[in-house]
Amino acid sequence: MVGPSEVGVGPWEGDWPEDPRLDPELLEAGDRRNVVDRYRYWKLEAIVEDLDRQRNPFHVAIENWQHDLNIGSVVRTANAFLASEVHIVGNRKWNRRGAMVTDRYQHVRHQPALSDLATYAAERGLPVLGIDNLPGSVPLETYDLPRECILLFGQEGPGLTDDAHQICTSVLSIAQFGSTRSINASAAAAIAMHAWIRRHTFGQPSSS
Repeated sequence: MVGPSEVGVGPWEGDWPEDPRLDPELLEAGDRRNVVDRYRYWKLEAIVEDLDRQRNPFHVAIENWQHDLNIGSVVRTANAFLASEVHIVGNRKWNRRGAMVTDRYQHVRHQPALSDLATYAAERGLPVLGIDNLPGSVPLETYDLPRECILLFGQEGPGLTDDAHQICTSVLSIAQFGSTRSINASAAAAIAMHAWIRRHTFGQPSSS
């Protein structure tokens, strides 16, 4: 049986390239990090600097009152879709396991309370869009997502708190067709972020 191929690349072969973005230690030992090929051998700081020139203008926020295991996965997805920032609202400590070290490349900001997130949003003119399947919510599939916004998610299980609803410009729901009341919080975050990508990166307007 053939096992899975090793991730990344080994030591650089031949003369080392003269590129200040490259890390001598990685060139010598190989680069086994979970990064796309174009960033192989790059220094961490160089990757972040390059990503900062391309970041999308949407933000992601997630309430952290119960040390939710999904937060790491949300950060990883935000990195994949190149979100401007991820805001951890509530407890400063969060479970990083699911992030798979992508928090090194993704800007993560702590907001002690929802009021702090609301102030941050107001100062920058960012609408806060809650994602939760509740009566009165607007379907995400038909909502015209603004280019600059904050997508706010609640904890796994209880969803957005009542206080979170109070700071939202709108609350959006994700269409479901099965028997379950809700979907996993990290899955909901991925769907919402991809909806933004489809709308603003690929130019596909929401249906009406």
